[in-house]
Amino acid sequence: MKKITIAIDGFSSTGKSTLAKQLANHLGYVYVDTGAMYRAITLFAMQKEYIGSDFFDKEKLISSLSSIQLQFKFNPDLGFAEMFLNNVNVEKEIRTIEVSSFVSKVAEISEVRTKLVEQQKEMGKNKGIVMDGRDIGTVVFPEAELKIFMTASATTRAKRRYDELVQKGDNVSFEEVLKNVEERDYIDTHRDNSPLIRAEDAIEIDNSDLSREEQFNIVLGLANKITDIN
Repeated sequence: MKKITIAIDGFSSTGKSTLAKQLANHLGYVYVDTGAMYRAITLFAMQKEYIGSDFFDKEKLISSLSSIQLQFKFNPDLGFAEMFLNNVNVEKEIRTIEVSSFVSKVAEISEVRTKLVEQQKEMGKNKGIVMDGRDIGTVVFPEAELKIFMTASATTRAKRRYDELVQKGDNVSFEEVLKNVEERDYIDTHRDNSPLIRAEDAIEIDNSDLSREEQFNIVLGLANKITDIN
C-alpha cells in the first residue's frame, strides 16, 4: 500500500501527539513530535540562562543554535521515541509547565524555525510519516496527502493539561495552566514567522467532546480512504 504523509496541526493541548503516535503505530509509520524539538531548544535556553520570566537574550540563543544537537531515540519499553538534547535524554524535563511558559516565545524566532523546518523536511522525504506541530501542513509539508487541524476550547485543553501535570506530580494550579494555554494561543497565532493557521485543505476536528478512540477512528478512516484511492 502506498505510504502517505500525515500532517497534524492545531492548538496546544489538543492531543496532537497522542493521535499522531496512535496513527504511526497502527500504520507502521515514523512519528515525529516537532513540539518536542522546540521544547528542547527552549530547555537549552533556560539552562544557559538566555531566557527567564523577565528577560530573553535572543541573540545569544541564535548564536548557539549550531551547538544544539537534537535526536529522537526509540524507547521500546515506552513504545515511542524520546527527545535527546546534546546526547542527554530530556523527555521529562521538556514537558514541564516552566518549559511550556517559554516555548512559544522561542518558536517565534525565525532562525530557530528555519533550523528545525529543514530537519523536519529531511525526516519526511520518504513519506510514511506522521508529524504534528503548528505549521506542518502549511510550511513543512504543504503537499501532505492528509492534513488535520485540531482544536478545542481553551478551558477543555487547560483541564487536560492540568490533569496530565498533576498526574506527573507537578505542583500547578488550573488557573496557571489556563493562563499558559491562552498566552500560547495568542503567540502561536500572531507571530510573523509561520503562525498557527489552518491550511486551506486541512480537515478541522474539534475534539472537545470526542474520546481518544473516537478521534483516532475518524482520522484513521480518512487515512485509509486516501491510501485506498492511491
